[in-house]
Amino acid sequence: MQYAAAEQAWYMPAAATTMAESAVASVERLASESAVVVFSVSSCCMCHAVKRLFCGMGVHPTVHELDLDPRGRELERALARLLGYGPAGAPVVPVVFIGGKLVGAMDRVMAAHINGSLVPLLKEAGALWL
Repeated sequence: MQYAAAEQAWYMPAAATTMAESAVASVERLASESAVVVFSVSSCCMCHAVKRLFCGMGVHPTVHELDLDPRGRELERALARLLGYGPAGAPVVPVVFIGGKLVGAMDRVMAAHINGSLVPLLKEAGALWL
């Protein structure tokens, strides 16, 4: 995974956090700030697919592009820990939180979409009204 220093006009970095705040605490705080939160890498095709899935449903998630965040690598390691991946695990992103709760990576999101449990989760979190 490559981390570029390039910034995009729509990207607004998260508020500066203190060094005392752990990466896991940062992830949990960011995940609780919006109904749907996606941790992503801007060049990842699977991340793009999950963002398009939500937008196609009328849900506009808060997206944290880890490759544009100065603490991106640290946050990615924290996400891997939350997902239960080992140090040499598979790529972590995208990681989705709905209503502040970890849904998981792309496989879990797609499984929830296919089995019909994604829409109720989104409604319960207040991200979808219809």
